[in-house]
Amino acid sequence: MPEPAPTIQVTLRCFAAVREALGREEIVVEVPRGTTVHGLRERLAADHPELLRVPVAFAVNRDYARPDAELHAGDEVAFIPPISGGSGSRELYRFDLTEDAIDPRALETECRTDADGAVVTFAGTTRDHNDGAEVLSLSYETYTEMAQRVMCSLFEEAIKRFPITRARVVHRLGEVPVGEASVVVVVTSPHRGPAFDACRFLMDRLKNEVPIWKREKLRDDGGERWVGDLPKPSGE
Repeated sequence: MPEPAPTIQVTLRCFAAVREALGREEIVVEVPRGTTVHGLRERLAADHPELLRVPVAFAVNRDYARPDAELHAGDEVAFIPPISGGSGSRELYRFDLTEDAIDPRALETECRTDADGAVVTFAGTTRDHNDGAEVLSLSYETYTEMAQRVMCSLFEEAIKRFPITRARVVHRLGEVPVGEASVVVVVTSPHRGPAFDACRFLMDRLKNEVPIWKREKLRDDGGERWVGDLPKPSGE
């Protein structure tokens, strides 16, 4: 009789709607050698068909990956559901995740130097409505290691593209009540144009690429729901 095909083990990290579909935060899966990330999803969906109802992008070892990417032993895989839309030099930039209220003034003080003629701050706050429903609060969670890695690369790109002095991004995790900031971006530069441009660049790319998930809590017993879109990594 032919020998069975050799197998490998990979670890699947589960977040947001994917975690709810699979009922686990982390799963060690044994699959045949040559399995792709899409193939892994199909194998898991055989026992958890609700997984197929969750639109996902794929990540392998904390980088976005194509569906046909072949898995290798020891890989860390994540199915990235729709996201809400750093390591490196702490002198130039920093990305923080916090469960506490964000103080934009403290970030501005940290960023500004006497050589700067512009300090641009963006604060994204929880509003009391969305898509025809009244919102009580938002709740955020993240794939921390990958979020740091992706945000670090965005800072590096911003520094190359725009003549800025410093940049800081802070994102809340956990519950964020109506009226409070869920994310704050601060950029300083000698001139206002690059500061505005870099601030928009960082915020837009964060919303499109960094794996942070948002769940709305609705009024009048409307329950809760995940909201957002699939990530749009640059170049795809």
